[in-house]
Amino acid sequence: MGLFTKETEKAPCEVEVSHTFDSLHAHVKFLNGAVIHPGDEVLVHGKPVLAGYGEVIIEEREATITRASKLEQVWTRLTGDFECMELAEFAFSEGALS
Repeated sequence: MGLFTKETEKAPCEVEVSHTFDSLHAHVKFLNGAVIHPGDEVLVHGKPVLAGYGEVIIEEREATITRASKLEQVWTRLTGDFECMELAEFAFSEGALS
């Protein structure tokens, strides 16, 4: 992997989608031990997994991992903390809530 070039790889994966009272989540687990690094992109192939209320669906799929270039990895590490703060919304007021 070069300073400006990207590489792609295919990986088998397991997709788990849960839509229950206790949990609402979607997770992807790579079955070949692949690890995702900052800046990498993952595309899971196939139709969307739609779980109705009370369901947990687990399916095996194939994913394409596009590895970030070295420059993108460094940029993502440097700016990631700032972008995370955009997700947080803080409000301070002197008055009590009514």
